[in-house]
Amino acid sequence: MGQHIIKVKLVDHVTHDVLRIKTEKPASYNFEPGQATRVSINKEGWEKKKRPFTFTNLPDEDHLEFTIKTYPPHEGVTNELLKLKPGDELIVGDVWGTINYKGEGVFIAGGAGVTPFISIFRYMNAKNKLGNSKLLFANKTAEDIIHKDEFKSMLGQNFINILSQEVSHGFEHGLINEDFLKKHGVNDYDYIYLCGPMSMMKSIEEQLHNLNVKADAIVKEEF
Repeated sequence: MGQHIIKVKLVDHVTHDVLRIKTEKPASYNFEPGQATRVSINKEGWEKKKRPFTFTNLPDEDHLEFTIKTYPPHEGVTNELLKLKPGDELIVGDVWGTINYKGEGVFIAGGAGVTPFISIFRYMNAKNKLGNSKLLFANKTAEDIIHKDEFKSMLGQNFINILSQEVSHGFEHGLINEDFLKKHGVNDYDYIYLCGPMSMMKSIEEQLHNLNVKADAIVKEEF
């Protein structure tokens, strides 16, 4: 497996617990929107602690960008990322991932599971080919919504949020269920893109099956 050491160029916050990390881009390093790599910190004791993170920038840009949810109480890799500053180094591996754009569809994301879709939506938006694609985004509270304003700008009324732990004007409340999926037209599209916690994905796949969505219409990461 190839490895590349890259310098951090920028670190800032997207939400209260989500970082945007911008880095150098290795020469001849290419990815498709929706793909990912394994990343570790080039620091003693952390080099081998690799974690999968999705690229969230456009493939033709001269840098890499990762949008990463952090978990400070865990004292793990993401907590260590909070200490990064420009000039520090990361180690990235080969590009991998099976989430890629096949055509207009309903994108269903839970929390940081939206990251593969960030690059896809940015890419299709840049080409004026977003069409009627829709994002159903599940979070705990409104402040957890990653890139809320950007998604709203790109998708308009096709950006639909549901909150599980907060009742707020303009947002649906509860967990994604069959009625929610049917209401928002999963049967009207050829493709359903799905990414989020494993338990959520399993539940939604069962719901989609009950709504007669064929398994080969579901685009997800293959582990």
